[in-house]
Amino acid sequence: MGDERPHYYGKHGRQRPPGCTDVICCVFLLLAIVGYVAVGIIAWTHGDPRKVIYPTDSRGEFCGQKGTKNENKPYLFYFNIVKCASPLVLLEFQCPTPQICVEKCPDRYLTYLNARSSRDFEYYKQFCVPGFKDNKGVAEVLRDGDCPAVLIPSKPLARRCFPAIHAHKGVLMVGNETTYEDGHGSRKNITDLVEGAKKANGVLEARQLAMRIFEDYTVSWYWIIIGLVIAMAMSLLFIILLRFLAGIMVWVMIIMVILVLGYGIFHCYMEYSRLRGEAGSDVSLVDLGFQTDFRVYLHLRQTWLAFMIILSILEVIIILLLIFLRKRILIAIALIKEASRAVGYVMCSLLYPLVTFFLLCLCIAYWASTAVFLSTSNEAVYKIFDDSSCSLTAKTCNPETFPSSNESRLCPNARCQFAFYGGESGYHRALLGLQIFNAFMFFWLANFVLALGQVTLAGAFASYYWALRKPDDLPAFPLFSAFGRALRYHTGSLAFGALILAIVQIIRVILEYLDQRLKAAENKFAKCLMTCLKCCFWCLEKFIKFLNRNAYIMIAIYGTNFCTSARNAFFLLMRNIIRVAVLDKVTDFLFLLGKLLIVGSVGILAFFFFTHRIRIVQDTAPPLNYYWVPILTVIVGSYLIAHGFFSVYGMCVDTLFLCFCEDLERNDGSQERPYFMSPELRDILLKGSAEEGKRAEAEE
Repeated sequence: MGDERPHYYGKHGRQRPPGCTDVICCVFLLLAIVGYVAVGIIAWTHGDPRKVIYPTDSRGEFCGQKGTKNENKPYLFYFNIVKCASPLVLLEFQCPTPQICVEKCPDRYLTYLNARSSRDFEYYKQFCVPGFKDNKGVAEVLRDGDCPAVLIPSKPLARRCFPAIHAHKGVLMVGNETTYEDGHGSRKNITDLVEGAKKANGVLEARQLAMRIFEDYTVSWYWIIIGLVIAMAMSLLFIILLRFLAGIMVWVMIIMVILVLGYGIFHCYMEYSRLRGEAGSDVSLVDLGFQTDFRVYLHLRQTWLAFMIILSILEVIIILLLIFLRKRILIAIALIKEASRAVGYVMCSLLYPLVTFFLLCLCIAYWASTAVFLSTSNEAVYKIFDDSSCSLTAKTCNPETFPSSNESRLCPNARCQFAFYGGESGYHRALLGLQIFNAFMFFWLANFVLALGQVTLAGAFASYYWALRKPDDLPAFPLFSAFGRALRYHTGSLAFGALILAIVQIIRVILEYLDQRLKAAENKFAKCLMTCLKCCFWCLEKFIKFLNRNAYIMIAIYGTNFCTSARNAFFLLMRNIIRVAVLDKVTDFLFLLGKLLIVGSVGILAFFFFTHRIRIVQDTAPPLNYYWVPILTVIVGSYLIAHGFFSVYGMCVDTLFLCFCEDLERNDGSQERPYFMSPELRDILLKGSAEEGKRAEAEE
C-alpha cells in the first residue's frame, strides 16, 4: 500500500481538486447579503445620523444650523426630561417629550403658574412652543403642551439642556432648591427629579466623566498608539524567538509571568503600608460608594489590599498548575516546537490576523452605520387629543395645518399634540424587525470572517503536516492556496457553521432584551427561567464554537461538508480525549501565560509613564484627568494584539494535533504506512500518550 493520508493531498503533498460543499448554504448567504445591502440602502435613504450628533426639536429641525429659523438657537430644551427615562431612547435617539430649540438653557427655577403672575413671564415664554400666544388658561396651556410646567436651572452638555444637579451638605439640589413644583401647585422633593434624570441621561456627573475621558484621549492618543506598537513589537519578537528557542522561551515566559505577578503583589503591599496612618485611608469601599473620579480609590488601603489578594490568588493558582502539569508541559513544548517550525515555513500566516481584523472592521462599520440610520429614521408623530367624545381622537395630524383643518372644525376642543417618535408607514412599523435582521446579519458575517480565517490557517498548516518531505513537498504559497480553496470550494460550509452560531447568538441577544424588560416584574419563576435559559445558551454557544473550530480543521484537511466534518472531528476528539486534555489545554494555558507576560509588561510600562514615575520622561507624559484611561486602553489593546499573534499559534497547534490523531489512526509507522509527523514530535507525543494511558489504566 502507498502512504496513507487524507484524500485532500496527493503524492508528495500536492492537493487534489476537491468538490464544492454545502452549496445551498452558499446561495442562502449570497441572498442574505443582497437583502442586507437592500436594508442598508433603505436605512440610508430614510435615516439622518445628524440626529445623533446635533439636537433636533420635535418637528425634526436642527438646532443652531445656519440658514434655518433655529440658527440663533443652538441648544435643545426638553419639556419633561424625566420622560427621557424611557428605554425607547436607546432605539430612537429621541426622548418622548416635546422639545424646542432655545438660545440658552434656563438659569433659574420657575413654574408656569408663578411666572404668569409675575414679570418673569416674558422670560418664561421663550421656553414655550414657537408662536405661543397667551390666550388660554393655565390648565389648557399645560394640557396642550404649549409650555413646560416648570423650568429648572440647567447647563448645556452636547448642546442639550440638562438639570444642574449638585449635592450640598449631602442634600441633592438643583440650583438653590431642594424641592420643586410639578406645575399643578404641589411641591415634590428634588430627589424625584434627580432619579428621573439619572435614568434619562445617566446623571450629569456620568456625562462629565465621559467628557473628561474624551479629553484624556485627545491628549494621549499618540502615546496610546506608541504603547500598542510596543505591544505589537513584543508579540512579534516573542513569536520569532519561539521559532528558534521554543523550549527556552516557554520557561522564560513562565518565570517572567511569576515575577511580574510577584512585583505586582510587592507594589500593592508597599502602597498598602505607605497609606498606614494617613487620614481617610481606612475608609471602606462600601462606605465610600461609587465615585466618578477613580483616583479616590487609590487613596484607600482597602483598595490595595484587594489588589494584593487578587494577585496573590492568581500567583498561587499558576504555581500550583505548573507543579501538577510539569510533565505535561514538556509534551506541550514539543508540540509548540513543531508549531514553530510550521509557522516558520508559513511566516505570512502571522500577518493573516490583519486580514481578519480588516474584514471584521468592515462588518462592524456596516452594522453600526446601518443601525444608526435605522434608529434615526423615526419622525415626530402628532395625534389628535380631545377630552370630549370625538371620533377623530388618536388620529394623526399636522400641527402647522391643524388649526385650519376639517378636524379642528369637527372637534372644536381637540388639539394636535406631540405623541411619540416613530411613524405610521409600513417601514416605520418594521424598524424593530430590521434592527434584529441587522444584528443577525452582523453575527453571521462576523462568524463567517472568523471561520474563513480558521479554515485558511488550518489548510496552510495541514499542508505542512501532510508533506512527507518537509519543506520540499510544501506548496509554493500554502496560505494563499488555502485561502483560495476555502473561498472557491467551502464558502457554503463556512456559511453553514457561521449560521448555526449566529442563530444561537441572536437568541442570546433577545434573551438579554427580555431579561431587561422583566427586571421590573416581581415574577420569580420568570426570572429563574430566564437565568436558566441564558446559562444554557451560553454553554451551547461555547460548545458550538469549539465544535466549529475543529470542524473547520477537518474541512481544510478532507474537503468534506460541514456536518460530516463536525461529526468526524467530534468522534476523533472523543477517541483521543486523554490527549486533548494533556496537549490542547496545556498549550492553551501556556499561550495564556504568554499573553499575560506581554500585557503585564506593557501595562507596567504604561503605568509608570502616565503616572509620571519615569524621571527621564516626566515632562513628556501628558497631563490627564484620569491616568487609568490610557493605561486600560493600552492594556486592552495589547491583549487584543497579543491574542491576534497567538491565535495563529493556537490554530497551528490545534491543526497539528488533529492531524497527529488522524495520522495515528491511519498509519502504523511501517515502511508501507509511515507516520507523517516529525521524529521529534513522534518520540515525545507517543511516549507522553503511553504514560497517560498507563496512568488511566492504573486509576481504573
